Amino acid sequence: MAENTENTSPENNKKAKEKKVRRTLIGGQALMEGVMMRGKSAMAMAVRTPDGDIELETKRLKNKGAWYKKVPIVRGVVAFVSSLITGMGTLLKSAEVSGEEDETPSGGMMAIAVVLGVVLAVGLFILLPSFLTSLFERFISNFHPLLSGLIEGLLRILIFVLYLFIVSRLKDIRRTFMYHGAEHRTINCYEKGMEMTVENVQKCSTKHNRCGTTFLFFVVVLSILVFALTNFLLSLTGLEIMGTWYMRLLVRIALLPVVAGLSYELLRGLAALPDNKFTNVLRAPGLALQRLTTYPPDDDMAEVALKSFLAVLKMDEDESIPEQVFFEHPYADVKRDLKQKLAEAGKPESDFEFMLGDILGLKRGQLFDVKKLDAADYRKLRKNVSRRIGGEPLDYILGYSEFMGERITVGESVLCPRPETELLCERALEKIGEGSPKTLDLCTGSGCIAKALSKTNAVLTAADFDDKALEVARENLKDTGVEVVKSDMLSAFENAGFDIIVSNPPYIKSADMESLEDEVKAEPEIALDGGEDGLAFYRRIASGLKQGALKEGGTLFLEIGYDIGAGVKELFEPLFENVSIIKDYSQNDRMIVCENFVN
Repeated sequence: MAENTENTSPENNKKAKEKKVRRTLIGGQALMEGVMMRGKSAMAMAVRTPDGDIELETKRLKNKGAWYKKVPIVRGVVAFVSSLITGMGTLLKSAEVSGEEDETPSGGMMAIAVVLGVVLAVGLFILLPSFLTSLFERFISNFHPLLSGLIEGLLRILIFVLYLFIVSRLKDIRRTFMYHGAEHRTINCYEKGMEMTVENVQKCSTKHNRCGTTFLFFVVVLSILVFALTNFLLSLTGLEIMGTWYMRLLVRIALLPVVAGLSYELLRGLAALPDNKFTNVLRAPGLALQRLTTYPPDDDMAEVALKSFLAVLKMDEDESIPEQVFFEHPYADVKRDLKQKLAEAGKPESDFEFMLGDILGLKRGQLFDVKKLDAADYRKLRKNVSRRIGGEPLDYILGYSEFMGERITVGESVLCPRPETELLCERALEKIGEGSPKTLDLCTGSGCIAKALSKTNAVLTAADFDDKALEVARENLKDTGVEVVKSDMLSAFENAGFDIIVSNPPYIKSADMESLEDEVKAEPEIALDGGEDGLAFYRRIASGLKQGALKEGGTLFLEIGYDIGAGVKELFEPLFENVSIIKDYSQNDRMIVCENFVN
């Protein structure tokens, strides 16, 4: 009992109370997938990116000791205007960071949205109440100016509450209001003296005495008193300037800074006062409205708000902490971190330069001049690195392959052209020479072989049976004069009598498909699987040749798998005078050249 008595001494109670209650002037704003916090000397903005990371931007505030901060009303007007400018800027930035690349609104669109928002606000909360009040005046004679102002104010409150109710039902707005709840819970957690963790943040209330919703409510209420009093005072002058709607509008707009300044002082004063019956009554309407603008956040949202708050708190406590701008990711840090991730996943570190060069539109040698990356480029680069680590071929990520000095469009419906296939093209080009032989690129896929051969005088046809692959081939072969034909192997070319046929058919044995590297597995199976022994498509080619697809004396060039050369050679030896296996640079069987077709 003595120990308990000692712990509850007045001195210890005072210390416990001080520990439990921490006052802070840090305030915030909900953003698109993020939260902005603002303290006495700094502000921070934390935004959740589409890939789940949290981007953080911090900034030092200017004019910390400005004269107007000590002048009542004036400081409220300045704070109101400043919050509008800062709020819109941070909202625009959060939209850039949080949205997918193709969903991020442009600066022009956001500017239009801002203008439309201002027009909507003026129309809803100033023009509409004034118009509805004027209807009352038409039917009631001797309408007292004070009564007119009160009715207009009550209508403004009704419209304001109805507006909040409607927008709070919209899915995207509700998510923003959840971040608003995360902002309040974080500040409440700190002020209660609790450890700043996501778990503790989630235990706190989503309501706060210094909320912007309460401020807006005070603006609406005080505007009733100010506008009604103004109506009355102007009526005493005998002037009829308030008899026209546009004069009413101008007067109300002119008085808005005064109303904002008074509302700021009221909000600030009530927040500083202790809880009692009187202050609770004054706070009650604003807190009630917060039920429409704050919703319980999930843990991810609380984490975002917490990161923003702690960044501001640290910067307020230590002015030596520098700003951190998420639009300026240091290139050296990005290069180190992402190359390390590629290496850990067993991917070539050089893929980093290829992906970044593609994003920035620079050659690899020009990357030495890069000092920083903006948020959009950094986000796209991280996304591409993640795709690469996940096993997606580099060429699919870039959207193209380099083949025989040409850029070839590729996608998941076609194979990525490989250096080995360039050897096939080189042999075919030697055969074509200066002539103009009738030539077929069979199983064309992306059309890369036909594209390489199109620089000659050969009369070219490219064929495939897959519609999606043919779309890619047509894109790559436009303006080349190559005819693109749909054909199931040589079925469409009976008696066509080609001089040369070049083909890279599927040749991987079915049993080996599962053991392929991840990036190869990502390519279309129909372009890889050559059947049980890898010879299925070569048999179909041999059969088609017998139906006149290749003329007497014609030449056939075939790419092959390293382990099926003997089997392919055995298939075609009865059909040609000369069949030879050609090795690649790694000394693996890679090509078969069949010369002088004899049917």
